[in-house]
Amino acid sequence: MDQAALDELGETVVDWRFKGMPMGGSATVNQLRDARLGLFDGGFVTPLLTLDAPALDHNLELMASWAARHGLAHAPHGKTPLAPQLFDRQLKLGAWGITAATPSHVQMYRHFGVNRIFLGNELVDAPALRWLSDELARDPEFRFVCYVDSVHGVELMDAALTHRVDVVVELGAVGSRTGVRSRAEADEVARAVRASRWLRLVGVAGYEGTLAGVDETRAAVREWLQELVDAAHRFDADGLLADAEEIVVSAGGSEHFDLVAEALTEKSLELSRPVLRLLRSGAYVTHDHLHYAKITPLTEEAEHFIPALKLWAQVVSRPEPGLALVNAGKRDVPYDLGLPLPLEIRDGRTGEVRPAAGLSVTKLSDQHAFVSVTPDVELMVGDLIGLGLSHPCTALEKWQLIPEVDEHDRVVDYIRTFF
Repeated sequence: MDQAALDELGETVVDWRFKGMPMGGSATVNQLRDARLGLFDGGFVTPLLTLDAPALDHNLELMASWAARHGLAHAPHGKTPLAPQLFDRQLKLGAWGITAATPSHVQMYRHFGVNRIFLGNELVDAPALRWLSDELARDPEFRFVCYVDSVHGVELMDAALTHRVDVVVELGAVGSRTGVRSRAEADEVARAVRASRWLRLVGVAGYEGTLAGVDETRAAVREWLQELVDAAHRFDADGLLADAEEIVVSAGGSEHFDLVAEALTEKSLELSRPVLRLLRSGAYVTHDHLHYAKITPLTEEAEHFIPALKLWAQVVSRPEPGLALVNAGKRDVPYDLGLPLPLEIRDGRTGEVRPAAGLSVTKLSDQHAFVSVTPDVELMVGDLIGLGLSHPCTALEKWQLIPEVDEHDRVVDYIRTFF
């Protein structure tokens, strides 16, 4: 990555633009980091999203080692944190590259020097394709791969491009997200790529996370992955990958990546040229307390991800028995895959921390969470509640600067996001 661009992040002045940060100051990120402020006595205000440094390091290292043990290259989906500092850590741990979802993501990644990008979408936006052509021409070291899933998409891309772009046919399924719906469609799109001027077919890919009809056996996922492998063999045998220097076969969200490892093996993908077996899981970086905690395939005590996100909110009202209002709402916490989970209470007078038994979030408004309080719980205005969250993607998107906190509640870094 571009170290100068990363270093510039440290010169950012931490002011009114960044919620939760100490108020009234003009220190830079580097100055605040070096001060190692206490989370609870360093001037931070609520609501405040935090990252647990030991959990974050653990998750990054676990996925890197897991992918390596299973012989998979890894391009973690960067849309989860959109944080170049975390991309840098992932790449230093051996990631092949970073996955993007939009052309704006790609532009941001390039600003920070990411040299290998997998775009998990078909790119048919003409201005973006012209920019991409220029970027590829400017930097011969830049490797870019994206989806195609329609003949018309191939035509739109070919009309706007002025530089060769590597593409993979995206395999979908009826009722799922994007991607071709049949073998015949896949072959038609592959042949359209071969006939184009600027596109080079290098493989096949897809995303299994939105497949319909997935039950506890996950048979539907296994069948889809076999179709992915079969498509790679078919394209290769038909000469459709003849221009590829390396064949790309890619899948893998955060729910079924164990099945991806079972399916995309060296033995199952013995093709005419080297194969890049590419996993694209991304939410593991912070994991969560609710949604991904339930669906992750890594559940063993010796090998599991640790939730790294926690949001601190303050009790600002106890208007009636059994009800507390805290100062965090829809603009601060995710709610699309479950409401926040109260984890602990920090006494506003003594600083004592205790489990948040007897508390539950029942609904959110824009700036408040409604918290149900059982009669046996002592909870006062001014107390803090630490909330566990679901869905890292929609948690992180609400915060531009996030304190990374060590086991002693000292802030050791500040992670900048670019949503």
